[in-house]
Amino acid sequence: MKKAWMAAGLALFVMACQGGKTQPAEGAGKMTGMIQTENAAVATLAGGCFWCVASDMKKLPGVIRVVSGYAGGSEKNPTYETYMAQGHLEAAQVHYDPKVVTYEQILTYFLKHIDPTDAGGQFADRGPGYRSAVFYNDETERKTAAGALQALAASGKFGKPIVTELKPFTGFYPAEDYHQDYDEKNPLRYRAYRSGSGREGFLREVWKKDQSNTPASTPPYRKPDDQTLKKTLSPMQYNVTQKSATEPPFQNEYVHNKQEGIYVDVVSGEPLFSSLDKYDSGTGWPSFTQPLEPANISTKEDRSFFEARTEVRSRHADSHLGHVFPDGPGPAGLRYCMNSAALRFIPKDDLEKKGYGRYLKLFSPGK
Repeated sequence: MKKAWMAAGLALFVMACQGGKTQPAEGAGKMTGMIQTENAAVATLAGGCFWCVASDMKKLPGVIRVVSGYAGGSEKNPTYETYMAQGHLEAAQVHYDPKVVTYEQILTYFLKHIDPTDAGGQFADRGPGYRSAVFYNDETERKTAAGALQALAASGKFGKPIVTELKPFTGFYPAEDYHQDYDEKNPLRYRAYRSGSGREGFLREVWKKDQSNTPASTPPYRKPDDQTLKKTLSPMQYNVTQKSATEPPFQNEYVHNKQEGIYVDVVSGEPLFSSLDKYDSGTGWPSFTQPLEPANISTKEDRSFFEARTEVRSRHADSHLGHVFPDGPGPAGLRYCMNSAALRFIPKDDLEKKGYGRYLKLFSPGK
């Protein structure tokens, strides 16, 4: 259990998941049933710590938002302090666009981000409230979920039985406000918790050779071989993306760029940031409040230069992009400080012909 783990003294790692969990929150524990998002379907899933489930599910293309909360119990109005005693599980409601991603793809992705063989909790979080489960809304979802669990069992990926529960949906209680989007509000503490819990290492080991964590419709962004990179990239682009170098502040291509468009990885072309989220941070590097496609971003701890920072890399090409800091102006309070040399700018007028036409709607609201 997260609290017990913190009390046991896993210091900084577990402080990340435990900090502030006794705060009150307006609206917490009031059952909403199925929270509605316009033009979205909803899946309710339990996979241990809802911070982690929410963070993972938000990265899947087609997911609109994720709400952390409690589900599965018979008693009303659970809080973080009482939900486990009331028979509830930490859960997440995933709101998604069924035109972009299917319910089956949601489940497949979810099951690859938990330990479906653990009946006593998830990773370092122990106890009945951390069990994994899929809550189905109707017979069609039940059959789809049962099929996904059977397929996972038949895959031979695990040497133990699949114990993720299949349960009818009976209601959902949103968690306290400070639990919502915790990974964005407290990125450094969240990363410390996730790493220390054992979740990240387990998933990396089990699925290290698997490339199907996103829908098949996602474009195949790939990293060319090193010889090709040396021929196609400038020395600065190569050193930044491949050697984690940093370009000079203010003397770079996009720091003052004010055109509308998107920024993609100079190596693979995977979409990373939008001009709509770009702002002048005064640091001398292009800065953004959030990624355009979170699924194309990965982060890791960077302890170079005698300080702990959070490095940002592209997920498919593994290019070094820059760092993210908790001092930005947006709702999440983040500043993605990027190297121009790691980016390629696609102007709004070129999006269609360059193969990024799906992003045109960002710059033409209502169309």
